[in-house]
Amino acid sequence: MRRALAPKISLPTELWEQLDRISRSSSAEYRLVERARIILRCATGEASHAIARSLGLDIKTVRLWRRRFARRPKLATLDDAPRSGRPPRIPLYVRCELVKIACNRPKEHVAFRDVWSRGSLVDALWQETGFRLSRSEVGRIVEEAELRPHRIRLWLHSPDPEFRPRVRRCCDLYHSPPPGSTVLCIDEKTCIQALERLRRLGPPRPGREGRKEFEYIRHGTRCLLAAFDTQTGKVFGQVRKRRTAKDLAAFMEAVARRYPTGDVYVIWDNLNTHCGEAWERFNERHGGRFHFVYTPKHASWVNQVEIWFSILQRRILKYGDFPTAEDMVSKVTGFISHWNRVEAHPFRWTFRGRFTQHRAAA
Repeated sequence: MRRALAPKISLPTELWEQLDRISRSSSAEYRLVERARIILRCATGEASHAIARSLGLDIKTVRLWRRRFARRPKLATLDDAPRSGRPPRIPLYVRCELVKIACNRPKEHVAFRDVWSRGSLVDALWQETGFRLSRSEVGRIVEEAELRPHRIRLWLHSPDPEFRPRVRRCCDLYHSPPPGSTVLCIDEKTCIQALERLRRLGPPRPGREGRKEFEYIRHGTRCLLAAFDTQTGKVFGQVRKRRTAKDLAAFMEAVARRYPTGDVYVIWDNLNTHCGEAWERFNERHGGRFHFVYTPKHASWVNQVEIWFSILQRRILKYGDFPTAEDMVSKVTGFISHWNRVEAHPFRWTFRGRFTQHRAAA
């Protein structure tokens, strides 16, 4: 019995060029490269057995792709055809219901829980649909939907109606301060704990991180009041036991003595001790040289002293070992002196008050 003639393949110029690029590609999937080579040789009229021998393939493979491409001469034909496979064990509506549950807060029947876990999702799905899945299956479905219902990201919205003009005012002072003036970013770093570690910080070893003992002894807290000069990068700071209106007033008097002439623009937040008639009287005592500029509510990132506080936190406080509160005060004030003497520099403030992501390089 004679075998049926092999179907002929005729390729338009554009499709030929596309297949030729795939056949010579070094980055395409090898299965696609191999199939493109088969189709190109078939289009030249070469016999199936010759193609199989030349490419080192089984002749059945060559005949399969010749027939498929003859029926559907498109580039997409090179892809694998969909396979039936095993029927899904979990109905589609159950998967959709699970995603719906995970996208909502736990209901009242999930006692004492604000975020979902895999186990609580299993129980909630069973109560809603009567379909019980394993914890691992629930995890796979949730991951496929790119959901992480157990994770919460901190978010803070500024309700300040004057947000836009206040931010622009601060940024204008950073980029273009009035001639002869000083711009100071002032704030308090409160509740700095003087912690004494029961064991010293363990140094790192090859293949192992450094280690910090989790037990400690508290020796009280202190408050740092600091003023960051945006033009020189120098910091003036005082460590006090408390943060009261009197402490702040005494600190500001020291700031006035440090900057005895010229206009001084003070950028700080809306804390109650930063507002009120007391600062009008303070300004009158110093000849009206002080101009108080307030950051928007919930926008502490606008204040550059917060950047310097983060440097202090990473360098001195995070892994600090302080046997007494006085030792901590000494190390904080020592770092301020070192900063002013060696490292002081203005920060590259690139945010200009537009509503794009800001970047301040320390």
